Amino acid sequence: MTHGMRLRERIAGPGTTPLIGVYDMYSASIAAKHYDGMFVSGFGFAASYYGLPDIGFIAWPDMMAFVQRLRGAFPHHHLLVDIDDGYVDPEVACHVVEGLERIGASGVILEDQKRPRRCGHADGKQVLPLEEYLEKLDKVLRTRKDLVVVARTDATDEQDILRRAQRLAATDADVVLVDGVRSAEWIGRIRKVVGSKPLLFNQIAGGKSPRLSLGELSDLGIDVAIYSTPCLFAAHEAIDAALIGLRAADGRLPEVDPVSGVGVRASTSLLERNIGPERLTLDRAGV
Repeated sequence: MTHGMRLRERIAGPGTTPLIGVYDMYSASIAAKHYDGMFVSGFGFAASYYGLPDIGFIAWPDMMAFVQRLRGAFPHHHLLVDIDDGYVDPEVACHVVEGLERIGASGVILEDQKRPRRCGHADGKQVLPLEEYLEKLDKVLRTRKDLVVVARTDATDEQDILRRAQRLAATDADVVLVDGVRSAEWIGRIRKVVGSKPLLFNQIAGGKSPRLSLGELSDLGIDVAIYSTPCLFAAHEAIDAALIGLRAADGRLPEVDPVSGVGVRASTSLLERNIGPERLTLDRAGV
């Protein structure tokens, strides 16, 4: 069974499927211990790889190389990849989708934003004419084999949101995402217009959407939930706190709890799981 087929089967199952946003191999190594699905977040990748905001700086070869490393380390995890607007050009989008499927991605998200693009929960977003986006989406859909394709709209006008969601649901895309949904009531309205098509909800700390549990999302008819930045923002807070503490202690490192603390041993043990034979042993044991 292909990676795309496995993710499609998981989405079709009961409840809401969570996919955790990762931004580098270390964050992915931690996330893999807790969840079986990852979201390769454009926000996180732009921040970690370039030190830049999520406004269109990502180069597709960099993203493809990252996904290839992820698949090598995590052969059984679902990997949904944010490819923004397909890197502008439809032909490039198709080339990227073909390459990502070949190296083992489970799915991609393709948005309808025009340049300069923005994070889905930022102000100032602009969208392509619907027919132009649908043409790009159709080319991507005809290029993929079994890869899951999520059609995403960043429309902000209320009538345009519903119109685009309905049109996206009528395509051969596997899932529909309306980003920046502002209320549970609007989730219900979108759910109604997309009919039986699977629906994805994007949660990001400090974003425009409400904070909802998986149970609440399932009750609202959400099939997939992506958590774009929990690892990135947690690392930001923890690094900041650790360095404040280090300065306050005049450079003396804190003691490491031998059982629950993170030091050389715990870090090395985590990363050893990503080495071929060791990883396969752990996978077979269900660890």
